[in-house]
Amino acid sequence: MFKKIVDPADCEVRSVIRFLNANNVKQAEIHHQLVDIYGENVLTDAMVRKWVRQFNDGRTNAHDEARSEGPSVVNDGLVSKVNEKIRENRRFTIRMLFDEFPQISKTVLHEIVRNRLNYRRLCSRWVPKMLTDVHKTK
Repeated sequence: MFKKIVDPADCEVRSVIRFLNANNVKQAEIHHQLVDIYGENVLTDAMVRKWVRQFNDGRTNAHDEARSEGPSVVNDGLVSKVNEKIRENRRFTIRMLFDEFPQISKTVLHEIVRNRLNYRRLCSRWVPKMLTDVHKTK
């Protein structure tokens, strides 16, 4: 059994794809190995094929390319749903929220928690920012 790697960087996974592809490992086997090490939510088989195709076409960079801002997926309904989940369990992690809302990236969830809901990390709990500011004045 392999040791699992939790929450890998996207460029790390792409670099592994590039390495295995350079070693002439088949696309299905690359996907299988990624799932073994990084878990079920790493990349779909189709995304692995896409990255193999890009590397075969000459791409050498495993990092994201600069993109223009797209439309935001964050709306008031989504923010309230995230807030409800947080209120159910204050000892949540971004990863736990990601499991509840897999359609939303961890980065966007973190932005919702920090900026829209104004939660801050205090010990092992997320608390509203105004509570942490009150503690700072004491």
